[in-house]
Amino acid sequence: MSEITIKRYTLLAPPGQTAPWLDCRVCGPEGAPLLLFLHGFPEAAFVWDELLRHFGDRYHCVAPNLRGYASSFSPQDPAAYRAQSVAMDLVQLVQQIRAPAAAVVAHDWGGAIAWGLAAMLPQLMQRLVILNSPHPALFLQALRDDPQQQQASAYMNLLRQAGVEDRLQADDFAMMWPFFEQFGGAPWLTPALRQQYREVWSAGLSGALNYYRASPLHPPESPQDPVCTLTLPDNLTHVRVPTTVVWGEADTALPPSLLDGLDQYVSTLKVVRLPGATHWLVHEMPERVAREIDAALRRSSWRELVN
Repeated sequence: MSEITIKRYTLLAPPGQTAPWLDCRVCGPEGAPLLLFLHGFPEAAFVWDELLRHFGDRYHCVAPNLRGYASSFSPQDPAAYRAQSVAMDLVQLVQQIRAPAAAVVAHDWGGAIAWGLAAMLPQLMQRLVILNSPHPALFLQALRDDPQQQQASAYMNLLRQAGVEDRLQADDFAMMWPFFEQFGGAPWLTPALRQQYREVWSAGLSGALNYYRASPLHPPESPQDPVCTLTLPDNLTHVRVPTTVVWGEADTALPPSLLDGLDQYVSTLKVVRLPGATHWLVHEMPERVAREIDAALRRSSWRELVN
C-alpha cells in the first residue's frame, strides 16, 4: 500500500507580502497523473487518506489543507477567503504539480471551490467529481426561495457571527460534534478520528469560519439582505468539464432536491444517488465512493458518461 507523506507547497505572493503555502497529504508516484482532493468544513486533508492509498498505486494523489485549515497559511482578514482567492491557491498548486489534473474530487466547501474552478478554468482538469456539494446557482436559488433549505442552512448564519470561535471551542468542541451527528449521524466517528479532528480544530477555527463570512451565499436574514438580489455571472456557473456528482440522499443539510436542474449548468453530467448515505459519505461508504471515482476516471466520452 502506498505511503502518505506531508509536503508543503509554497505559492506566489503579491510583492511585499509573505508567500502563502498549502500543506498537503501526498500519495503515489510523482510522474503519475494528478488526482486533487478538496475537503470541506469542518474537516481537513486527512479525511481523504483511505482514498489516497486506494488511488496511490496509479495516480499522484494530493490533498491540500485549504487555506485557513490546520497548518496551511491562515490570513486573518475574512476577505482573503473569497472563492476567487481560494481558487487561485489551487490553480497555482495544480500548475506546480502537473496540469491538467486527471480529476478534481471535492466535497462540501471543497466542492464549492471546485465548481467555480471548473467553470472558469476548464483546462485545469480533465474531469470533476463532486460529493454532496451543490452547484452555486442552484444553492443560491434554494437559499433565497426555499424555506426548507433556509432552515436546513440556518447554521451558516451562526458560523458567520463574529467571535463564535470561543463558543465552538468550549467544552472539548461540544458545539462542533453535532455537525456530524445532525447531518445524518456519525457511527464512523471513532475515538482516533475524533482526536484527529481535535488536533485540526485546536490549530484554530477562524480560517474555516471565514469561508462562511466571506461568502455571499447564506440564508437571508432580512428581506433587504443582499443575497435576495444576488445573481451569478454565466462564466461562474456553466461547467463544460465532464462531471460526475455522487450524492448521499440522506443529507439533511443539503437534500437531493439541490440536484434538480443541474443539467442546465453542466453539459456533460453523470449523477449517482446513494440513498443510504448522508453528507458524510466519504466516511460512511469509502469503497463505494472509490468505485464511483474509478468509474469517472474510466469515462472518456459523452456517450460513456450518460450511459
